[in-house]
Amino acid sequence: MEMSTDPATSLSENSCIKMVGFDMTRNAAKQLYAKTSITPQDVDVIELHDCFSTNELITYEALGLCKVGKGADLVDANDNTYGGKYVINPSGD
Repeated sequence: MEMSTDPATSLSENSCIKMVGFDMTRNAAKQLYAKTSITPQDVDVIELHDCFSTNELITYEALGLCKVGKGADLVDANDNTYGGKYVINPSGD
């Protein structure tokens, strides 16, 4: 499932995923990757706001750490912690 990266759709469409900021995060990440020539695979440590576990999974997907719909697979593979692909929220916050 491919989602629009247009931030204007975050509130105009009837989508809970878009309402929590998927489009805005995806758009910001794509701009960052384009300007810096890095990719998600170049990132080792990530600090992100994880107010709810489901929001954290959506953010993994929006940042391009995994394909859309595969956030749970990233967690199941332990790729979101020490020894995995990424260390996410090592501060514990």
